[in-house]
Amino acid sequence: MLTREQIQELLQTITDPESGKSLIDLQLIRDIMIKEDRISLSIVCLDNEEHNRMELEQQVRDRLQEGGVDNVHIRLRDATDYERSLLRGTGSEEESPTKEEVKRKGHAAGMENHDLLNENSGVKFIAVASGKGGVGKSTVTVNLAVALARKGKKVGLIDADIYGFSIPDMMGIEEGPVVEEGIIIPVERFGVKVMSMGFFIRENSPVIWRGPMLGKMLRQFVGDVNWGELDYMLLDLPPGTGDVALDVHQMLPHSKEIIVTTPHATAAFVAARAGAMALQTDHEVIGVIENMSYYECSECGKKDYIFGRGGGARLAETLHTELLAQVPLGAPDNHISEPDFSPSVYKEESPTALLFAEVADKLIAKYEQS
Repeated sequence: MLTREQIQELLQTITDPESGKSLIDLQLIRDIMIKEDRISLSIVCLDNEEHNRMELEQQVRDRLQEGGVDNVHIRLRDATDYERSLLRGTGSEEESPTKEEVKRKGHAAGMENHDLLNENSGVKFIAVASGKGGVGKSTVTVNLAVALARKGKKVGLIDADIYGFSIPDMMGIEEGPVVEEGIIIPVERFGVKVMSMGFFIRENSPVIWRGPMLGKMLRQFVGDVNWGELDYMLLDLPPGTGDVALDVHQMLPHSKEIIVTTPHATAAFVAARAGAMALQTDHEVIGVIENMSYYECSECGKKDYIFGRGGGARLAETLHTELLAQVPLGAPDNHISEPDFSPSVYKEESPTALLFAEVADKLIAKYEQS
C-alpha cells in the first residue's frame, strides 16, 4: 500500500486551472486516509461546474490507479468563501466584521443574532475541561453535544482548544462555515452547530499565537457568529489552566463546568487543578466524567480495568460534585463508506451513546431544577 507521501507525489501534477498551482501545494486535497487496501481523501473544489468537478475526481482516480490503487473513496466539497478569498486573493486573512457590523447586517438579512454573552440570554453554557491532554475530553464533548441534540435541544459547540483543535475531524465535518450578508453561519452536523479554529487553518498548520489573540478569537466565536436560538452551548477547552481557560472564566461567569479524567490516580490528581480553577473563579462544577474506565470484552463481557479504578469518584468527592458517567474504552463502530461517517460520534443505539444520553438527561434535569 502507498504511503501518504507517495500519494501526494502521485497527485502533485494535478493543478488548479486558474492559478496553475498544484492542488497538493494549495492543500485542496485533504484528509488522506490509508486503510488496508483502501484510500480515502477529500477534494476541496473551487469550481462549481459539475463537469469540471467530475473531471477532477477522475484525474485523481487515474493517478492513483497508475500507482496500483483501485479502491479509492473520494469526497468532493465546495470551498468556503473564506478559502476562496485566501486562494483567489479576493479578501484578506485579517478581515473580519466587527460585532456591530455583524448585528446590523444580520438584522438586515432577517437573521436574529442572539447576544450569547448576556447572562439573560437563556443559553446554558457548559465548559468541558481536563487537567491534562489525552484523556478523551474532546470525544466526551462531541458525544455529549450530540446526545443533547438527540434529546431535541438546540445545541452549539465551540472548539475552544485553539492550539489542538480536533472537533471538525472528530465529527466528520468536511465543509467550512459560510458567510451570508456579512454573517458567519456555523456548520451544523448531527444537529449540533459547530465553530472551530480548524475551519480557518490550512491542514496541519500550527497556530502560533499569544494569549491576547486567543482571547480575541474565542470572543469572536461566541459573539460574532450567528448561532440563532440555542438551549445549550458547549465549549471544548484546552487541557490545563492556561490563557483560554482564564478567558472563558472571565468572559462567561455564568458558565458551568464538567471535568473529564481517566480512572488513573495521577490523571485525577492533575484534573483536580482544572476543577480548582473553576471553583476559584466561581464556576460551578456540575460533574465529573470518567473516560476509559474499563475495557469490556466483546465476546464474554468481562471488564478489565486497564487504567486502574476509582479516579473519577475520588475527583468528584474532592470537588464536591457528582460522578456523571464512567465511559468504557473503545471507538465507534463506524465505517468510512457510511453517509453519516464520523470517527468519534457513537451511533444512537450503541451502549456508549446510551451512556451519554443518560448524562444529557441528568444535565437537563439539573438545569430544569435550578
